[in-house]
Amino acid sequence: MTPPIRVIVHQPALPKYRVPVFRELASRPGIQMSLWYSEEPGLPNVAPDGFDGRPIKVRRIKDGTFIWSPEQLRSATRAVADVLVLPWNTRYLSLVPTLMLARARGIGTVIWGHGYSKKESALRSFARRRPVRLADAAMFYSRSVRDRFAEGEPDTSKLFVAPNALDQGPIQAARESWLSRPELLAQFQKDKGIDGEDNIIFVSRLEWANRVDLLVKATAVLAKGERPSVKTIVVGAGPELENLRRLAADLGILDNMRFTGAVYGEQDIAPYWLSAKCFCYPRNIGLSLIHAFGYALPVVTTDSRESQNPEIDAFEPGQNGLTYRDQDVDDLARVLNQMLGDREATGAMSRRAHETVLGKFSLSSMVDGMEAAIRHAAKAHARR
Repeated sequence: MTPPIRVIVHQPALPKYRVPVFRELASRPGIQMSLWYSEEPGLPNVAPDGFDGRPIKVRRIKDGTFIWSPEQLRSATRAVADVLVLPWNTRYLSLVPTLMLARARGIGTVIWGHGYSKKESALRSFARRRPVRLADAAMFYSRSVRDRFAEGEPDTSKLFVAPNALDQGPIQAARESWLSRPELLAQFQKDKGIDGEDNIIFVSRLEWANRVDLLVKATAVLAKGERPSVKTIVVGAGPELENLRRLAADLGILDNMRFTGAVYGEQDIAPYWLSAKCFCYPRNIGLSLIHAFGYALPVVTTDSRESQNPEIDAFEPGQNGLTYRDQDVDDLARVLNQMLGDREATGAMSRRAHETVLGKFSLSSMVDGMEAAIRHAAKAHARR
């Protein structure tokens, strides 16, 4: 009987949304996984559930600019691992030494990360490509990024894609729970003042990079023009919350805005999602795209793909959402008005959005990519 592949996955943190991913990976036949995770400022850890997990310490150098993880090096031994999965982050000074040590000791290696930077430079590109030459496999969140990266690599067989995903189980359960009780949903909407037909939603942390101010300004254009009854629901907390409230007040549209603050738990956030006709994330969209699609909401976001995160691969303009001219408030208002007004087209995009996350951007698809990279690395070290 072939023994399982002993895999140690190193991660900077264990956020709640990643638990289903590692649980699914650990359940795959022939994979014996352990997660070694540290602490990332601003990203709270949760307890491992359904897999082996071990909290570790790292050293942060120069106010956190660089990271040294002695546990990465300690895990590079055949006594505990056949394959290491390491964060593909050039801030980790321990990454290259660990890859070299693992190679010398016959341990397979996978590096896992974005594979690009929004602030790309020749130096950053060089630093990012060097670990790929040392690793047995590189794992990307995005197929489009993988394909661009492949143009400069001599061995593209080691490049894999694990499209970032969320566990749709709790999302679909909460969605069905509320949709099966329409009278309760209607009462919720009445109580929150969002029982109209022209509702837009934003759900995420309120940070400048997400440019929610553009959505507030576009709401003002709609409210003072063709959609006086428009309501924009902003679910989330963050450093921009008070600035956004003041902006709405200055524009005279507080009655058209609903700032809920942070809402936790799928059952509690679901009725907000289900009260909107579309999801708008002006810039820097990431996993929130997948979350919105889980509630069958088409997405409106910028046409500047370089300002987005890898999850943008799931977005197909005209199929499951629409784009506006980057940072153009009037054009954002125009596109939102189109989304709210053309119910037939919006309904078709809604259905395609839902199909997207139940198909090729599902949790299983993500873990399939991870497993393929791990098995490739295990075979590569066996051949050495």
